[in-house]
Amino acid sequence: MQSTKPTSRRRRLAAVVTAASLMLAAPAGVAPAVASANFPSPNGQTNISSILTYADVQKELQKLEKTSRFNVDVFTLAEAGTSVNTSEQGRDLYVATVGTGPEEVWLQGRIHGNEPYGTESLLTLLKDLGTNGSADYNLLREKYTFHIIPMYNPDGSEANIRQTILWNDLTGSPELNENGSERRVDLNRDWTEAGFVAKESLAFYEYWTMVNPAFGVDIHHQGLKQQWETGDDVTFSLGISLAPGGPTLPGLEDGTYDVATRQMLVHVYDELSKYGFINMDRYQVGDGLEIDIKGGVVSAMMLGLDYQGLNPEGHSHPVVFFETSGNTSEGSLGQKARGKSVRQNVLALEELLLGMATGEVQQADPDRWEEIPHQPTTGYLTDYAGTIPAQ
Repeated sequence: MQSTKPTSRRRRLAAVVTAASLMLAAPAGVAPAVASANFPSPNGQTNISSILTYADVQKELQKLEKTSRFNVDVFTLAEAGTSVNTSEQGRDLYVATVGTGPEEVWLQGRIHGNEPYGTESLLTLLKDLGTNGSADYNLLREKYTFHIIPMYNPDGSEANIRQTILWNDLTGSPELNENGSERRVDLNRDWTEAGFVAKESLAFYEYWTMVNPAFGVDIHHQGLKQQWETGDDVTFSLGISLAPGGPTLPGLEDGTYDVATRQMLVHVYDELSKYGFINMDRYQVGDGLEIDIKGGVVSAMMLGLDYQGLNPEGHSHPVVFFETSGNTSEGSLGQKARGKSVRQNVLALEELLLGMATGEVQQADPDRWEEIPHQPTTGYLTDYAGTIPAQ
């Protein structure tokens, strides 16, 4: 039977994460929320004013760069030299790097503007990587160079909407469709040959081709959900955007990513199961359907998308995503869930990164992916062929 108590290393990580999460949990002048059983809330209660704004993120990044012990470097994509380098509404797009290792790691959050805790989780991790002198963090900095994008979608974040709004630079107003409504783009469906409609997409894609990461993580939110067999409330879902064993992933890199992504999430599941406040399952979209979406950003990374000749060698790498239950536009995050929501993300990130660095992930049994709670697979929901029944 699996132990319910964290190891000594995990206890040390937990203490660090708790302190950092609470410190970053609210802008200046707002008291940090205390985690409670309201995690998240079905009562439609979310205090939007307590969510970090674009200006808050700028200030926090500048602070971390100044106070870090281990050379956190904060810059805009304009400074990085991408040809497109601002959001649709002209906001600078920020990246922070830390570490001196030979392998590049891509970590992004808040590609959907109404999914805020990826931002806070990545800022917490950045603080730890920039200040913590423990053996674990020394190993991470020596092994990897981290490229951290805490707010991929600043315009959507400011508007508290999932998408970004396409903008007319000449009129300084939103572009309108034939019905007179704002044209909105889901940035997480915009890395395709027919896509890159939004400036943010091309900007971060070009930067990705400059980085050539070894692996990555994308942090999201989802609606409220329950485990399929038990009916218990789910706080955290583990996802792979090209379904393991599905139509696409087994054919990439001779099946390497089909194995690696499952190993990554099996390791996260094992380690986070030791914390009593986290209840996990596999990410599915209902009725036993797995996603196999080629237009998602992390899917394009695994597919090695070459857009406009920017990735001629077809660089690709494994990527996984995390989903915290609740989001701001549906009002389902609750007033007291922030501490636990951020903490489960940071724990997942740190356990995954340490597991990759030590080789523990690479030793995990990928077949144990089936042990993570989920509804039996009935098919694959795709963005290229409708729903494909499972064989």
